Amino acid sequence: MAEYVLFDTETTGNQEEDRIIQVGALVVHSKDNIEVFDELCSSTVPISIEAMEVHNITPEIIADKAPFSETKFAQKINELNQKENYLIAHNIGFDLGMLEKEGFVNHYTLIDTVRCARHLIPNAPYHRLQYLRYSLGLYKTEQEEADKLGITIKAHDAIGDVLVMKLLLSKLVAFTQENFPGLNPMQKMAELTQTPVMIKTFKFGKYKDRDIEEIAMEDAGYLKWMRNNLELDEDMMFTLDHYLG
Repeated sequence: MAEYVLFDTETTGNQEEDRIIQVGALVVHSKDNIEVFDELCSSTVPISIEAMEVHNITPEIIADKAPFSETKFAQKINELNQKENYLIAHNIGFDLGMLEKEGFVNHYTLIDTVRCARHLIPNAPYHRLQYLRYSLGLYKTEQEEADKLGITIKAHDAIGDVLVMKLLLSKLVAFTQENFPGLNPMQKMAELTQTPVMIKTFKFGKYKDRDIEEIAMEDAGYLKWMRNNLELDEDMMFTLDHYLG
């Protein structure tokens, strides 16, 4: 039977040199058998002030911690590293990239809950985890779930975010079953993860909330500038490339 590894990382920053300093994970063996991982780890890379502002992890907190390679989660994720199992994260490209910096070579089937949410909830104005936490009413049942697993919920804390992601995943499974009846929902979400999304509106910038198709006709130069100068996710790049022809 497939096993599911839901995980999130907190890091020293978001640049090429940055590394993992906290990992939270739920390893779902079955409905009633879930392992919880909540571990801090040390890094030779200094934590940026901007990162501390988000996750509140300071150098003093991790000074006596082992490196990521010695965490229990590092051992577990390698132990289950097979295609039949699923590795799941919200914006998995970032977190998987962080694992790869630690020497991890992926063989899991991947599910990105951001991309699946974009496919399955296309009319949502945002697909950030905390936005979906409230817009989908996940917060209403999270405390009960947290109590079962012995988890303390905090925003921008790895294990707290993983708990919310677990609740989001259940919603996405239901949406997948509604939209693709008769198909295995996890396999379909893995397929959706590999399928780029055409984004409808800008979520930032001077044309925020405007349709991208309209702006492509009015101000294609702005799209070209975005494509060449901003760090964009795959879906936005796919969308801009589509309209730029």
